Amino acid sequence: MNVELTRFKVKQGKTAQVDEWMEFLRENMDAVLTTLEGEKMYVETIFREELNGSEYLYWYSVQGEAGQEVENSEHWIDKRHLAYWHDCIDKTFAPVDLRTEAVMIPDKIRSQMKS
Repeated sequence: MNVELTRFKVKQGKTAQVDEWMEFLRENMDAVLTTLEGEKMYVETIFREELNGSEYLYWYSVQGEAGQEVENSEHWIDKRHLAYWHDCIDKTFAPVDLRTEAVMIPDKIRSQMKS
């Protein structure tokens, strides 16, 4: 199981597009959840922060091994999600993976994640 929290910088001037992107995900949650199964993505959460005049998105995820990469998906929701990604995420800023210190998932939940 892979547990991650990664920070990505939003391109300057893309706040409105990020608003649209997050609304798109919320409005299409049933389709989003359908694609997570193939990725073996058990939990995926996006956080947003403004810090020192820059905007950041944080991805928190709990994912099983050998899931499908979202970049290889043919599903329409993933294609649109990646289009927003390419439009909004600043590729000149190296993503920051925060270090995992402790993972607290009860065994009864872990056993369900593996099935």
